[in-house]
Amino acid sequence: MKKKKKITPYRILYAVVRRLSFLIKDDKTFVSLIYFCKLHKRLNLKYPKTYNEKLQWLKLYNRRPEYTQLVDKYEVKEYVASIIGKEHIIPTIGVWENAEDIDFKSLPQQFVLKTTHDSGGLYICKDKKQINVDEIKRKMTKALKRDFYRIHREYPYKDVKRRIIAEEFMIDDSGKGLRDYKFFCFDGEPKIMFVATDRPTDTRFDFFDMDFNHLPITQGHPQATKTIVKPKGFDEMKKMAALLSKNMPHVRVDFYDINGKVYFGEMTFFHYSGIVPFVPSKWDEIIGSWIKLPAKDQ
Repeated sequence: MKKKKKITPYRILYAVVRRLSFLIKDDKTFVSLIYFCKLHKRLNLKYPKTYNEKLQWLKLYNRRPEYTQLVDKYEVKEYVASIIGKEHIIPTIGVWENAEDIDFKSLPQQFVLKTTHDSGGLYICKDKKQINVDEIKRKMTKALKRDFYRIHREYPYKDVKRRIIAEEFMIDDSGKGLRDYKFFCFDGEPKIMFVATDRPTDTRFDFFDMDFNHLPITQGHPQATKTIVKPKGFDEMKKMAALLSKNMPHVRVDFYDINGKVYFGEMTFFHYSGIVPFVPSKWDEIIGSWIKLPAKDQ
């Protein structure tokens, strides 16, 4: 049973700022407010030191137009395939601009629907005979209307073309479900990663160094209660993450290891939008020290 979150002045203020985000036009003001609400301290943009501070700085001052393609769940595939090969890309079955156009008859018995511009616009179909088409259309239509940029001012999402894609449903023969392997990269160098397990019912995050030694870090979710085995494709994922993150101050590159084969997941420039604390807090500064901030774009 999920533990009920305690209502605090910070939580109330955060909810108000989120609700009124359309009135706060200045991005610097907005990210400073959100940072204060979530981390309970003022944002230092003049001399940022921590990982979460530097992500806010990058939101405001490192606005590279090519990042829009890299967060687009459809457009990024072509870019990634050109670097690591199309055999590492989960196949796209269809693309539509609105939910009414989805051709359910042409889709296989199992598939995944995603919106291209946000996080959470997702539907996993394990048996097409059991689906409620109208319900799926409502869910995807609602997701298409979501302004993901406005939520935390992650600028790459501002101009992503909003679409729905259908992908192949990937199955790992181990029966343990798909696991995400998420690499934090800094100017082309992966330095730390975490594994997401037991999603979505009891999500666990476990951090590892680049030799797959478990690290005593918690962020957002508790650690797993069972041992996590190093995936066969770990070294291959590291090499691919390095290639994909070249010349970028920071990006998180995600992969799946499915039946011994590595597949690309996504690229994320603002992990947790830079507003979730690390425990112990020293890791916020340690990881932050790995980001070398570039010259301001504006």
